[in-house]
Amino acid sequence: MGRRRAREIALQVLFQVDLVDAEPFRALEYLLIENPISDEMAAFAHSLINGTLDHLLEIDDYITQYSIEWDLSRMASVDRNILRLGLFEMLYYQSTPLNVAINEALELARLFSDEEAPRFINGILGKIAKENNTDPGSTQ
Repeated sequence: MGRRRAREIALQVLFQVDLVDAEPFRALEYLLIENPISDEMAAFAHSLINGTLDHLLEIDDYITQYSIEWDLSRMASVDRNILRLGLFEMLYYQSTPLNVAINEALELARLFSDEEAPRFINGILGKIAKENNTDPGSTQ
């Protein structure tokens, strides 16, 4: 549950950055005070936030390319940020197995979004995994 909780916190930070242009690591500090986790998991959340923001333009390009009929700016902010976080783990965070990155994104969607979100997110992440010749069962 530690890594999942770190992902939840990372998503909450990305959501705040996206919605109100919050300073990411100040938002993280606040969330860690409100929701304490181990130093190791805090470092994991920090790396997810930092990596996602560092690769945001490339990640958004993927989302735009694969979310047919869904303009990125009109997408629900929570779904957009779940996709961003999931794609960062899939494409750039080499120590997360691909199937874990997708499954964790779906769990975040079940927790934070509406009932249609997991299907929508799975469709986009699965298509990106397939078309980029990555096997969802591999460890990348």
